[in-house]
Amino acid sequence: MDIVVNEELKSYIDPLTSEEHEALERSILMEGCRDALVVWGDVLVDGRPRPKSHRLAGGEEVDVALPATRVLLPVELALDVVYEDEHLLVVDKPAGLVAHPAGPDDRTTLAHGLLALGAAGGDPQRPGLVHRLDRDTSGLLVVARSDDAHARLTDAIRERRVERRYLALVKGSPRSRTGRIEAPIGRDRRERTRRSLDTETPREAITWFEVQELIGSRAFLEVRLETGRTHQIRVHLEAIDLPVSGDPVYGVVGDLGLERQFLHAHRLRFEHPFTGAELDLSSPLPPDLTAALERARAA
Repeated sequence: MDIVVNEELKSYIDPLTSEEHEALERSILMEGCRDALVVWGDVLVDGRPRPKSHRLAGGEEVDVALPATRVLLPVELALDVVYEDEHLLVVDKPAGLVAHPAGPDDRTTLAHGLLALGAAGGDPQRPGLVHRLDRDTSGLLVVARSDDAHARLTDAIRERRVERRYLALVKGSPRSRTGRIEAPIGRDRRERTRRSLDTETPREAITWFEVQELIGSRAFLEVRLETGRTHQIRVHLEAIDLPVSGDPVYGVVGDLGLERQFLHAHRLRFEHPFTGAELDLSSPLPPDLTAALERARAA
């Protein structure tokens, strides 16, 4: 099969990471153009449009045309800025806020709000972002305000010089007060929206935890990321039979009346990429998680 890449698509593909290349390849090749029609725009097979259900037999010529590039516009959001200077800022992201647009109708995301705060560097659709939090995970994020700052912070994340600590409430009793989970994760073999240890694309993943409090059949943990894979903490804790309370995908949905996972990025510590000063920032548990913790203690 030959894929004809027009100039607009080429300009998009060139800067993609290897993981994003893999995702694009899967959409076009493995899914028989079904996802490509939805995500990338018009698709022609041997010069003719095909329905979403069309499956490739092999040997066809596929022409993919991207829709016009969307311009991200700043939106004033009520974001709590914990720290800021000319180079970077640290925000306390609320639960329920998506990190960046996934489609044309996503017009109120964290990326829009960060743009209004002067975030810059990296992907224009994800200005300043060097790491991320899941939509329903709250807490601290460091964000760049220039290309130079973005490059330096990205290096610090890659070299594991940014300490990221979380608070999590889990169902079950840990077998030790501290632990290290080292288990590669990637897209699940069967459910492509999930991450798991059962994957064809394993990537190194390391998580540390320490028990803060044992509460009946639950445990309150502080968790530290050594790597930062998608859904890493939630997947790793599920893998050792400590599912996160309230987690609708990997944990105990609705536990203690929670409407989202009990996971909060409560501490960031790193060396300022320009001044060398140590920044050690923290965020208290938000009210919904504090209330759930009190319900667990009272149970």
